[in-house]
Amino acid sequence: MGSAIAQRLMSAGHEIEVWNRNSAKTKPLVDAGAKAFASPAELVDGSEVTIVMLLNDAATEAVYGAPNGILKAKLAGKLVIDMSTIRPETMKTNGSAALQQGAAFVECPVGGSTAPAKEGKLLGLVGGSKADVTRAMPIMEQMCRRIEHVGDIGAGSMMKLAVNLPLLVYWQALGEALTICKPLNLPADRLIDILTDTSGAPTAMKGRGPVIAKVLGGAPLGETAFGLNAATKDLACAVQFGASLHAEMPVTASALACYQEAEAAGLGDADATAVSTRWTQRKATS
Repeated sequence: MGSAIAQRLMSAGHEIEVWNRNSAKTKPLVDAGAKAFASPAELVDGSEVTIVMLLNDAATEAVYGAPNGILKAKLAGKLVIDMSTIRPETMKTNGSAALQQGAAFVECPVGGSTAPAKEGKLLGLVGGSKADVTRAMPIMEQMCRRIEHVGDIGAGSMMKLAVNLPLLVYWQALGEALTICKPLNLPADRLIDILTDTSGAPTAMKGRGPVIAKVLGGAPLGETAFGLNAATKDLACAVQFGASLHAEMPVTASALACYQEAEAAGLGDADATAVSTRWTQRKATS
């Protein structure tokens, strides 16, 4: 996702500087004209605006807190926009540390996948002070079709977990629905077409449904739009945050266990919809 966002900003005319924990991942962007830096601190020092997008809490804690991390940069006067999907408490901690050093800090986790990211059509769920959000708005508007400022730092992360949760639960529910349709012996494309044209299907089925049908028909797993490992992390964050609120989340917890099982089976790098197709092939455990 971060690479797709960088491509979008480059297409909008911005000079882009990049850093990644795996430097090989920056090569396509460098080949397209971006400048690579050796550390997060150097990147922040050399940039007016820093956009952060990392996989999970551990990654953000390492990149902010490392000896050459974001918090070691000269942050005074800089703008940091963190687009990671992580626990609200982690976002608050990172944001507070940046603010204490004089930076403007906005969180903007987004709804969408790589295709809308390249087109600037993400849904931005924003947390931060009114002044910092106003400052960040011109950049966020080039990345997002809709921007919702939902509260202070941490609020965007809460909203993002809520946005992702129903869709991720749906992919598991779809796998179970497909399983009970097996006796019908319908062609996969027809079955998916029927299920897509119902009130229970999410908008994502319009794009991912045909891909799921191909996999059900024997084709290899397609391109990853949103990784199963990232989906597993998001469900885990939702369950953990729910527990902190003393909220019961039995459906989410059950879906999480199914995603973890799929990840353990080697599907972590596949698209999250692989949890649906895998379920149709899985042998019952009891």
